[in-house]
Amino acid sequence: MTKNALFEIGLEELPARFIDDAESQLKEKTEAWLHDLRISYEQIRSFSTPRRLAVMIKGVAEEQTTIAEEVKGPSLKIAKGEDGNWTKAAIGFSKGQGKTTDDLYIKELNGTSYVFIKKHIEGQTTFDLLPEFHKIIESITFGKNMRWGTQSIRYARPIRWLVGLFGSEIIPFEVAKVTSSNLTFGHRFLGDNITLENPLNYESALLNQYVIVDPLKREEKILKGIHTLEKDKDIQIPVDKHLLDEVRNLVEFPQVFLGSFDQQFLKLPDEVLIISMKEHQRYFPVKSLDGKLLPYFVGIRNGNDYAIDTVIKGNEKVLRARLSDAAFFYEEDQKHSIEYYLAKLERVVFQEKLGTIANKVQRVTALTEQIGKFIHLNTDKMSLAIRAASICKFDLPTNMVNEFTELQGVIGEKYAHLYGENDLVAQAIREHYLPIQANGDLPATEVGAIVSIADKLDTITGCVSVGLMPTGSQDPYGLRRQATGILRIVKTFKWDMQIENLLRIAQDIFKQSNVPLSNHDQSFVHLKEFFSLRAAFLLKEAAVEQDIIQAVLHDGVGIYDYTLAKAQTLSEKRNDDAFKPIQEALVRVLNLAEKAETTSVDPQLFETDSEKALYEQYQFVEESYQDTDRNAEKNLQLIAKLAEPIHLFFDNNMVMTDNERVRNNRLGLLANIANIINRYADLTQIEWKQHF
Repeated sequence: MTKNALFEIGLEELPARFIDDAESQLKEKTEAWLHDLRISYEQIRSFSTPRRLAVMIKGVAEEQTTIAEEVKGPSLKIAKGEDGNWTKAAIGFSKGQGKTTDDLYIKELNGTSYVFIKKHIEGQTTFDLLPEFHKIIESITFGKNMRWGTQSIRYARPIRWLVGLFGSEIIPFEVAKVTSSNLTFGHRFLGDNITLENPLNYESALLNQYVIVDPLKREEKILKGIHTLEKDKDIQIPVDKHLLDEVRNLVEFPQVFLGSFDQQFLKLPDEVLIISMKEHQRYFPVKSLDGKLLPYFVGIRNGNDYAIDTVIKGNEKVLRARLSDAAFFYEEDQKHSIEYYLAKLERVVFQEKLGTIANKVQRVTALTEQIGKFIHLNTDKMSLAIRAASICKFDLPTNMVNEFTELQGVIGEKYAHLYGENDLVAQAIREHYLPIQANGDLPATEVGAIVSIADKLDTITGCVSVGLMPTGSQDPYGLRRQATGILRIVKTFKWDMQIENLLRIAQDIFKQSNVPLSNHDQSFVHLKEFFSLRAAFLLKEAAVEQDIIQAVLHDGVGIYDYTLAKAQTLSEKRNDDAFKPIQEALVRVLNLAEKAETTSVDPQLFETDSEKALYEQYQFVEESYQDTDRNAEKNLQLIAKLAEPIHLFFDNNMVMTDNERVRNNRLGLLANIANIINRYADLTQIEWKQHF
């Protein structure tokens, strides 16, 4: 026999950003809990709204699964003494299993005799076990927690009611002095209290009280309302997925409505209007069929359509006030020059140990110039990049960015155009913040990409050098995201730029600045390790195996896109039967080369033709090998040419001969070959496929 179960956690309104993860945790933890308890079931569904998290379990067995298992104990030699009696080890084993030594029996396993016990664990009644569900509720974690009243529990919001049902029976448990019952609550303003008698009626019972507990159905209702407006009004309403996820978690019963604002506000940049609507008011902007922004917005009400006109007027009033402020700030900002705002940056602290934003801009400008030289940027682009770097932060003290912080860079681009700056300079001001997320859009222009790298590199170098290394989930300066951005940009633009060289350039500029950093060598080690970790993260996302990641990053990141190409090439070769003799030869060299004390080689000390042949092939490979061509397949094929002479060398020479001079000479030759191999990757880190 089976029954259906329901658990619901009733709360004060949860922050929208917490809900999806909390619902997912509730479902996953419930599944694991039931599995551990050996309680079988047919299906689990989870639900969530701003005021509740719930899980319904269909077809729950009324008893645990009864199990019979065989438990292995100590070996017979340990379990029985010379006198033939059971030892303390055997007695302790049997007691630990709830049995006596009379229940022990002997069985051979892989040629060794062990003692065993058979256990029969009778399943308990499910209803007696379900009250432990309070542990699942207490184990859910949130981004931020709070305490309330005299409670010791920390939770995102106070718990107001609990539902626990097994069939029609109430499951008794308590959390934060709230006792479970079969009573739940409908919409805060439109609904009534509901007494639940059957878990299967949960969704329909709440729907009757203006609560849609399935978040996907709320989303579906929102999208249906949006599409209806589009059809009726001949408009298009771009649906931002992030905003859609948020608004569906802000309401329990969504009602879509269309509002408007004064057309005069359309003279503001589109980005200002969109940010005001989306980020501040959670509205969807409205566009014409040809893509022009219209003086309308779409909002989502938590309720039905009662007095919807009044609701629309209220929302229009709020938006009008915000857009009026934006229009005022926009006009006021244009009364001052770029130089006026740059002067203000001298009084804005970037970080207490790293100086002001103005100090940072000076370093970013110097870095931009050095990077431009490094990649052989032409004179015209160099001057544009330096100009963009020198004014890249000028919009930070403006009224608009102060009010709409999300528009940093965007407003800079708009104002730069108004002040007559070159188009590429203006675009670079916006692009230097990209990517905003780890996998976000990258700068489209070379000028923007250079300034972006310079800005991020300055932040990372400075922060790591003064001990602000990210820890765990704490990364207040976004260093991980910025390092990932640098690697992605360098790869996209295919610059012959070793990350370690960039780090040295950044450190040198700090040496020349007004905020020089100490312990450069130690800081460089930390920076190198930090970038290697970010490169490892990206390589893992590219489906590269962990051992190969370690092999190609053993000495740093180098030229990132070349490092990625080497990793992908080695991934293919690890399972290639034809590569096995090459791998064996190269790995053998790497292992023996560790014994070398010098890399000097004297051809006069060669005793065999195989030594000479290997040396000549090494010279050819050394002259031909070029990291900068970034052709991973070609360079590995070149190194592979050493394999045959290496095998002949080992077949015809004893490396560790008693003659010290000859031994050191041979080890020196192997060390030189190892240096070439290691420039490609440390092949000893790879778990090569076994061939039988």
